[in-house]
Amino acid sequence: MRRSTIIVLIALFAGVALFAGSYLITQQLCTKHLVGSADDLTWLRQEFHLSDGELANVRELHQGYLPKCAEMCTKIAAKKREIEATLTTNNLNEARESLGRELDELALLRAKCQFQMLQHFSDVSRAMPPEQGRRYLAEMQRLTLGFHEQIEQSMSGSADHAHGHH
Repeated sequence: MRRSTIIVLIALFAGVALFAGSYLITQQLCTKHLVGSADDLTWLRQEFHLSDGELANVRELHQGYLPKCAEMCTKIAAKKREIEATLTTNNLNEARESLGRELDELALLRAKCQFQMLQHFSDVSRAMPPEQGRRYLAEMQRLTLGFHEQIEQSMSGSADHAHGHH
């Protein structure tokens, strides 16, 4: 009985750590999108050698995506506040069921956010020359998904841990 409780607590801690890391990177990406002006896309022109027309198309996609990003960031922040309130007002044993449900909801919100980001990056990549678009999309996928792998590797205790190679 004691061993299973320890395993559940370790799994819960690992899940919270993964969700916290996911929250931080999502906040960072959304903040960069919301704080920057339209000129924050000039790095794309330089890095991917975009024409004025291509950059204008990317800028239009970017502006269209910002409200979706802001909405997801707001939902994620609200769910995180709910979880913090649950943890503040209850002990872990009393809140186990509601906390588990709230963490599941937070994970779903973060997954939706990542999916929306990946869709946006795919749209942007199609507004670029094909080779530059492939390079851009690969980098955005690495940044969007790679952060979670870093957390998973650190939690596994293995520097060479990778999905599918357990």
